[in-house]
Amino acid sequence: MEKLVSVPEGVQVEIDSFKVSVSAEKGKLERDFMDPLFKRYLKIEKIDDKVKVFSISDKRKQKAIVGTVAAHIRNMIEGVLNGYEKKLKIAYIHFPFTVKVEGNVVNITNFLGEKSPRFAKIIGDAKVEVKGDQITVAGINKEEVGQTAGNIELATKVKRYDRRIFQDGVFLLK
Repeated sequence: MEKLVSVPEGVQVEIDSFKVSVSAEKGKLERDFMDPLFKRYLKIEKIDDKVKVFSISDKRKQKAIVGTVAAHIRNMIEGVLNGYEKKLKIAYIHFPFTVKVEGNVVNITNFLGEKSPRFAKIIGDAKVEVKGDQITVAGINKEEVGQTAGNIELATKVKRYDRRIFQDGVFLLK
């Protein structure tokens, strides 16, 4: 089982055993795919302008691992070329609340009239920007951007109230 990932022009890929490093104009991403469970089966090589991820075994789990590693490398290449961006919308009906970025934390105050603020952690190098009722999370690492957007959305999850009535929160847009 093997998967080929094409490397576009302007992107440098370096492979040192299981450590893959991808760099371009937006930045550099590194990931170590070393895992003791599949180190005997998985191989990663760079051949001209392609990255070859393959397994010497044709078992189902090894095939899944090959596909997963190839997808991660594709996401790394896409991230250093174009970057990733998630948009969230601030919505409130009952209590207006404020969202501020303070260091590596998003601070949500007066949510549903609560006295104590809620916090959402910013993961890695993701950049969070608040403009009006829009929140933009951007970065070159897809996992960090997605997890940061998820943390912000989860911080405003309504508990102990009827969700049909209390439609306040921060919601991910398409």
